[in-house]
Amino acid sequence: MNHLTKTDFIQYLNCPESLWLLKNKKEEYNKHKGEFSEFQQKIIDEGYQVEEYAEKLFPEAINIPTANTSVEETKEKLSGSGVSFLQPSFSYSSCFARIDILEKLDDNTYHIYEVKSSTSIKTGKTQNHIIDASFQKYVMDNAGYSVSKISLIYLDKEYRKNGEIIASDLLKVEEITDRVNEIYPETRNNIKQAISFINLESIDENICSCYTNTQSNHCDSFSYFNDKITDSSIYKLASIRRNKIEDLISMDCISLLDIPVDYKLSSRQVSQIESLRINQPIYNKGNIKKTLSALQFPLHFFDYETYASAIPKVDGIGPHKHLVFQVSMHTMYEDGSIEHFEWLGKKMELPTEMLEKMQDKTGYNGTFISWNSPFENLCNKQMIESIPNHADYLNYINSNMFDLMIIFKEDYIDYRFQGSSSIKKVLPILCPEPELSYKNLAIQDGSMAMDNWGKMMLDTNFNKDINKTRKDLLKYCRLDSLAMVEIYKKLKLIE
Repeated sequence: MNHLTKTDFIQYLNCPESLWLLKNKKEEYNKHKGEFSEFQQKIIDEGYQVEEYAEKLFPEAINIPTANTSVEETKEKLSGSGVSFLQPSFSYSSCFARIDILEKLDDNTYHIYEVKSSTSIKTGKTQNHIIDASFQKYVMDNAGYSVSKISLIYLDKEYRKNGEIIASDLLKVEEITDRVNEIYPETRNNIKQAISFINLESIDENICSCYTNTQSNHCDSFSYFNDKITDSSIYKLASIRRNKIEDLISMDCISLLDIPVDYKLSSRQVSQIESLRINQPIYNKGNIKKTLSALQFPLHFFDYETYASAIPKVDGIGPHKHLVFQVSMHTMYEDGSIEHFEWLGKKMELPTEMLEKMQDKTGYNGTFISWNSPFENLCNKQMIESIPNHADYLNYINSNMFDLMIIFKEDYIDYRFQGSSSIKKVLPILCPEPELSYKNLAIQDGSMAMDNWGKMMLDTNFNKDINKTRKDLLKYCRLDSLAMVEIYKKLKLIE
């Protein structure tokens, strides 16, 4: 019989068919889920680090090894005189639960503590801490233990590192018993349905429950269950919402070209479909020209790379806050000449040196151009908090920043972007030159950059060539800012 954990249960709630495939045809599931990245491992490792700090809140707790005999050992330990326990395990029917921290109360009932590496209680579709805790209660209750209280331990978003990290300062403890009890009957029913479903001998493998979800909410095995979906499907329509997907599916519209001409869509969506029909981009030359002509030279095309971690590594930084460790900036002057500036941190510290050199380079002049400016804007705001003596310069950047991506949401639409305005979608279409391809780089995205730099700074067993890793990081960030320059040039040439 297939077993069910709380991770399985959340997957079932999101897409039952995907979990069935994992449990019954694991090889097929693994073909479609994609490779397990180093960045995903970083997230898992950080979860363990948060648990270690949470355990410091219970210094007398008894640790129960996570071995195959953990359920029997848990039963033995709970029958003793101990009060708090780390990683106790419980099973009921085909359900298995391992509790982060468990406390025995005076009335012989139990208090579950679930530890989360987030800075808030999540109740979304892919992460729902209340449902997680409700699953754990279900298993314990049915295994013969009475759970009377449930709390979450998570990171305090207001915390800022200042010397040694004290667990009670870093973490918040919030009781959620009432919230769990409110959904408990529904959780109980859903668990029973999940167990029945994953143990079916066969299911319809031609469609899955994600069929009406937006693309970002598709399960890992969506392509397995929906193998006839193409790159010109309705899921690629820019900013499409679930209600529109459901409506279009009810009309048997799966391809963008199936959508009736008079169907109500946004102007961007209409342009995307028209671009597909005529096989060429749709753009507003007048608006693009007006927008670009309003920019004040010199133009500083810049991009940050940042490191974030659940447990802050640098004084002045909080949980999951961005530590800027790299910048690349191409400055274009009115005569068309370009200068390149770059900086890459050599140790885990606040980027004070970077800001000093940037300010020396640019002064309070010109327009700072980014791609998806809310990110750079947020980084600057966080640096104002941690490095206040550079507040004037950072405020100048934020007040004189232009988001080049906006043009590709409003005035330049190409169906080949597949509804996205990401620079990695736009660049290969506007600038297909091989030397501008991310595919040729050893580091190809921000997650890889963060992971490589973080390991280079923190991992004493870092086994890559440091000089090569630094060069790879510089190449990646340089392409991010250079890409904006080249896209800008192409926009200026539009006739």
